[in-house]
Amino acid sequence: MAKKIPMRQCVGCGEMKSKKEMMRVLRSEEGTIVLDMSGRKNGRGAYLCMNRECLIRARKNKGLERSFKMSIPKEIYENLEKEFEEGEHAEQTE
Repeated sequence: MAKKIPMRQCVGCGEMKSKKEMMRVLRSEEGTIVLDMSGRKNGRGAYLCMNRECLIRARKNKGLERSFKMSIPKEIYENLEKEFEEGEHAEQTE
């Protein structure tokens, strides 16, 4: 019997992809929003494709705001972009 692959929808482009191909953005119980590289932290999660365009689209179409049911300040998007760049850089050096 084939193992079921968990699928998630990108809040930027709307494409369905496997969970392993995507990044998880997390809202913790305290209300902080961070990038969850492990995909296992507690809290509400939203998924983005691993490219900058989807982060930009999610910002334009307010995909993260809809997922988390709250307004997201500009600083949080800037922090996500920095974390995203660091994650990309770490992947390239491996």
